[in-house]
Amino acid sequence: MKKNVLLFAALCLMLLAALPVFGQVRSTIRPGQPAKAIFIAMDSMDQHWLKLTQGCMQQATKLKIQFSNNAPAGKTDASQQVALVEDAITAKYDVILLAPLNAQALIPVVNKAKAAGIKVVLVDTGLGTGANYDTLIATDNAAAARMAADALAKEIGGSGKIAIVNAQAGAGTTMTRENAFKEQIQSKYPGITIVGTQYSDGDPTKALNIATDFMRANPDLKGIYACNEGASKGVGQAVKQAGKAGAVKVIGFDLSAEITALIKDGTMQGTMVQNPAAMGTKGIQAGVDLLAGKSVQKLVDSGVTLGTKANIDKLQ
Repeated sequence: MKKNVLLFAALCLMLLAALPVFGQVRSTIRPGQPAKAIFIAMDSMDQHWLKLTQGCMQQATKLKIQFSNNAPAGKTDASQQVALVEDAITAKYDVILLAPLNAQALIPVVNKAKAAGIKVVLVDTGLGTGANYDTLIATDNAAAARMAADALAKEIGGSGKIAIVNAQAGAGTTMTRENAFKEQIQSKYPGITIVGTQYSDGDPTKALNIATDFMRANPDLKGIYACNEGASKGVGQAVKQAGKAGAVKVIGFDLSAEITALIKDGTMQGTMVQNPAAMGTKGIQAGVDLLAGKSVQKLVDSGVTLGTKANIDKLQ
């Protein structure tokens, strides 16, 4: 009888030792320690990434896991982001949330992270063929781009010249936003001509100069589509400075205080509003679920809404 009591007590102690400490999720890489997650963004400037980071932080705090974040100095050098992922592998993070700067350049290091047993959650932006990751949580950028095309076509009456100011030429997300927009215009609106596409690297100043050049080269330009936050701010300012607010219609992407102001004063007619905070929240949750051995969806649509003067205050 005494042996049975001792055996039962030993089993209870083993079960208690297996439970998370104070509700913390334990690491699969460092048994007994709280899980560690990191978010590596495209940059640390755009409000989009700051909101996404905030969503990560809130969920990490709720789930009692360690969280940190990092980003390259700029948006153009994918090798900097590769180095940050390498550092995260060396530091033995349990979960890496990543918004890849380039659809191809990040594949080898992402595959390396997976081979090291790290859970890889892509947020906002996907990777090309051959990438090994656990889940992608993002806007349906093709659907959003088609909505943007329809919105701009409606604003200019279905005919006329328009231009596109994109961000990074190699990022999967922005290329989808560009290509799906073009396909929608070409298939549905034969009266609309796209006079050109230029890349601003998401830099508002570059976008301003590009949009200004488009308007000078095409005095009859009727609209501009901007593919991310920086491009949208730059294009809006260019149209405003040229005194063409309302004459050159602008549909952008993302939301910030500057973009909201440009919509309210009539310089921009709309912007595609994503849910970056939800990407962060869902991203951390997916990482924790994966560590717990749960299955997660390979692709999660975080949603998008066309923000206009009529509804922009509700989308802040």
